[in-house]
Amino acid sequence: MPRTAVRGGDAAPLAPTDHLLTALQDRAAADPSRTALRIPDGEAWRDVSWGELAGRVRGVAAGLVALGIAPGDRVALMATTRAGWTVADLAVLAAGAVTVPVYETSSVVQCEWILKDSGARAAIAGSADHAKHLDAARAGARDLGEIAVMDDGGLDALAARAADADREEVERRLAALGPDDLASIVYTSGTTGNPRGCMLTHGNLLATARGAGADLAELFDGPGASTLLFLPLAHAFARIIQYTVLEHGAVLGYARSPDTLLDDLRTFRPTFLLAVPRVFEKIFSTAQRSATGPRRRVFDLAVATASAWARAERPSRLLEARRAVADRLVYARLRAALGGRVRYCLSGGAPLAPHLAEFFAAAGITVLEGYGLTETSAGTVVNTPRAHRIGTVGRPTRGVEVRVADDGELLVRGTAVFRGYWNDDAATAAVLDADGWFATGDLGAIDDDGAIRITGRKKELIVTAAGKNVSPSLLEERLKAHALVSQAMVVGDGRPYVAVLVTLDPDELVAFAARHGLDGQVDDVLAADALRAELQRAVAAANEAVSRAESIRRFTVLPRDFTMEAGEMTPSLKLRRAVIAEHFAGEIDRLYQTS
Repeated sequence: MPRTAVRGGDAAPLAPTDHLLTALQDRAAADPSRTALRIPDGEAWRDVSWGELAGRVRGVAAGLVALGIAPGDRVALMATTRAGWTVADLAVLAAGAVTVPVYETSSVVQCEWILKDSGARAAIAGSADHAKHLDAARAGARDLGEIAVMDDGGLDALAARAADADREEVERRLAALGPDDLASIVYTSGTTGNPRGCMLTHGNLLATARGAGADLAELFDGPGASTLLFLPLAHAFARIIQYTVLEHGAVLGYARSPDTLLDDLRTFRPTFLLAVPRVFEKIFSTAQRSATGPRRRVFDLAVATASAWARAERPSRLLEARRAVADRLVYARLRAALGGRVRYCLSGGAPLAPHLAEFFAAAGITVLEGYGLTETSAGTVVNTPRAHRIGTVGRPTRGVEVRVADDGELLVRGTAVFRGYWNDDAATAAVLDADGWFATGDLGAIDDDGAIRITGRKKELIVTAAGKNVSPSLLEERLKAHALVSQAMVVGDGRPYVAVLVTLDPDELVAFAARHGLDGQVDDVLAADALRAELQRAVAAANEAVSRAESIRRFTVLPRDFTMEAGEMTPSLKLRRAVIAEHFAGEIDRLYQTS
């Protein structure tokens, strides 16, 4: 019988004086010349030592003090993922203030809401364009003062403003910090309404970083351990990895841009990576698309071998031989593309298709899927190298309990759970009870071994006209596993059956058209019988996971993808279902018209 509750190991101990800069201070004092960060320098990489990092953080913190930032003040931070993001974040914390991350993709309206709601006193921007966005939002954010721009030497200018008294004040504030102090207000990119600010303390983030580092010691503590960050640090997932790497002394690197990622991976050569499932899908589909002619048959055999390898308790000699051939012809290329040293990847943000996990595993790269929300410091549940089960998100991290409510909703309690929503007691009370249990809004189940499987979103349940409850996430993720499919949104609430809106990957569509000799405009390709048949096969494969009452009966291909600019996706790539339903209301209605 499935379990209804599971807990991780004992929480990582925190001293009354511990905070997110404790490890930085200790490492800078004990081994100042050791490498902490590695940053791009043209085509090469420049090492930043622990001593240099600590000095830089203290200098910028002193500049913030000189600017008039007091303990508890909020400072907004809007920049791409870069070393300056980490320095600015730590400097804000060293000044006793609170970091308010802002996605670099945020609109002026979104910036205005975050700046106004948080009461940010100052801001640090990565570029002039980011600064313009923040400045344009100033009308609704009366507390906002100066905006420092990294590209214009803003961090150096801040440090240069500090006097000895400001530097001494930083030391006093650092000495006064503790686990209960507020470290960050992270605004969740909700699928409806304005985002809410999640209050995360030094203790929330530090306990999570220490616990995750202990559970995933193979990643963070091995010789030469390093990672290359490319996900946005404004997101809690990348942020907690930043803190975990710093806490455990691994080397933290920063990709120059998404366009240079493959080159950066080859030259940086990380030992582990973190990514969202879409990244793994892109890597797989790119490799699949490049395998043309006879090489496509070899690639398909490598995929089949990976699946067989993952399911075999004791691989036969024949299977071992097949894997050796696939390794030489296919898997080795994958490892080389990631730099040649990656052995583990962390995946979060959405479900990972099992065939992707199997493919990477056969190549010697274990993708450890995890689960968490901003409200739970991102790191709540994770597979580990010693306890890994494909298709699940693993077990609770240290200091965390998870239980399944009567209606199937996952509840979380422990050191990772946030203090509440900034300026919104009613919203806090709606999700956080008196015993500390946080209602995630996600549906799930716990197996006999304590591994957790996410089955859907409570608020996204579709109820058909026949009264059947349908969780769209399983169908959508299975559809997105097909190379052609970029996004999928299942519909059917109050309708006679389930249907789906599909968007296509442009590169895959071009490749598909070439393989099938389809000429003409995009509309002609979208209407081609070969494409419809291929997508029908993808729908049939998705339907294998559900009952007939839950299965997709019809689909339509949309002329464009869902975008953040149109308000159809959040910065963390979640679907804004109500917006999409409004934008494509005609297409949805036609799915239910009799033909």
